[in-house]
Amino acid sequence: MRLLEQLFERALWESRLFILLAVIFGMIGGIVLFLVASYDIYEITLYTIHVMQSNEHPHNFHAKLVGDIIGAVDLYLIAVVMQLFSFGLYELFISKIDAAEKSEASGILQIHSLDQLKDKLAKVIVMVLIVSFFKRVLNTEFHGALEMLYFAGSIFALALGLYFLHKGAEQH
Repeated sequence: MRLLEQLFERALWESRLFILLAVIFGMIGGIVLFLVASYDIYEITLYTIHVMQSNEHPHNFHAKLVGDIIGAVDLYLIAVVMQLFSFGLYELFISKIDAAEKSEASGILQIHSLDQLKDKLAKVIVMVLIVSFFKRVLNTEFHGALEMLYFAGSIFALALGLYFLHKGAEQH
């Protein structure tokens, strides 16, 4: 009976290695998002150079430029979420990352519990949502005072949320 228990516990412990799938594909997803966002910035740069050389000033040039850059920033932030997720899962379930512990920049990657991983991911996700909100607001037309009041209220709610998110981080 003891042998059966040891075999089962060993198999159970080794099954944690399936988390490597999430780690590997999370890293791949993050890298893909970094590449796509960088390509978007490259395209925006080429478009801007073309507009400046042609002495044309399209009607919506500034809105397009800012919207595309904010879209790329959004992709970068989501890529960071994927990277944090991969690092966190690896450190929690597989092993500490020796190279990260020797690095001066490893503070953000040090994750000691699932709650700590969730907190770090939540903060980045909140930033993604804020960036997405402002990207959508750029293309919104306001037709009355009530819509402007809703807009001001949503900015206030975002500021309040950021305040409490930051205040909560100071207590840890």
